[in-house]
Amino acid sequence: MTETSLWIGIGFAGQLLFTSRFLVQWIASERRRESVVPVAFWWFSLAGGVTLLSYALWRHDPVFILGQAMGLVVYARNLALIHAKNREAAA
Repeated sequence: MTETSLWIGIGFAGQLLFTSRFLVQWIASERRRESVVPVAFWWFSLAGGVTLLSYALWRHDPVFILGQAMGLVVYARNLALIHAKNREAAA
């Protein structure tokens, strides 16, 4: 396997993770019969974002890099807010 093939595989894996978040959100919403955003949505967002950012860095694509880097801030912040809320509820 060449380096290029490896990175293309990483890019596709990142896209699969990123797309999975929509499936998770859709299934959770259908089960509850209302729009919900489960914690798994944010974890898939973070994992897919990190993987896609790695791929974008390898490609030296500044537009893709900026887009993924900005998203990572939002995903991490949402996970931090959820964690803080859960700690508050447990106290």
